[in-house]
Amino acid sequence: MRRVAIALLHYPVLDAQGAIVTSAVTNLDVHDLSRSAKSYGMSDYFVVTPIEAQRELVGKICKHWAEGSSGRRIPARKEALALVRIVASLEDAVAAMGGPDAVEVWTTGARADGASLTMAEARGRVEGEGKGILIVYGTAWGLPPEVHAGADARLAPIVGARATGYNHLSVRSACAIYADRLLGQRE
Repeated sequence: MRRVAIALLHYPVLDAQGAIVTSAVTNLDVHDLSRSAKSYGMSDYFVVTPIEAQRELVGKICKHWAEGSSGRRIPARKEALALVRIVASLEDAVAAMGGPDAVEVWTTGARADGASLTMAEARGRVEGEGKGILIVYGTAWGLPPEVHAGADARLAPIVGARATGYNHLSVRSACAIYADRLLGQRE
């Protein structure tokens, strides 16, 4: 099985009008995505933001769980937050995994724009041999086209079995669903 890591991008991401913006880091995203990453055996969780104050905030959250009372009170959360890597850019996350020659970048999104890997195809690739895989999630209104264009693959959107026409999951939920479909136990 290949090494799999995740990245939560806070820049560049889209706002509701399609402009590129920087979104705010949230405590819930730091906690919940690290817990999904740990639960499914991922190697790293990259929190990607160019804003130094937000990188410092994530560092304080992680330090609190590594060295503070919460880490002693809930050691499982401490283990999950140990996977957090704080970087300024997607390129920094790729570099931390060994560079473009060592990692494939896969993007996610709620919209079906262009060719994408089905979950079955993606799971087959994950279970095979090859480079590490960095799965990139967007905050705000998702990843801009240039991030998708620069990726090695795009995962198909998560769609429920019932066609409701509504597809606006939280990034925490989407990450957990993708993790289970790609790395979860098969029944």
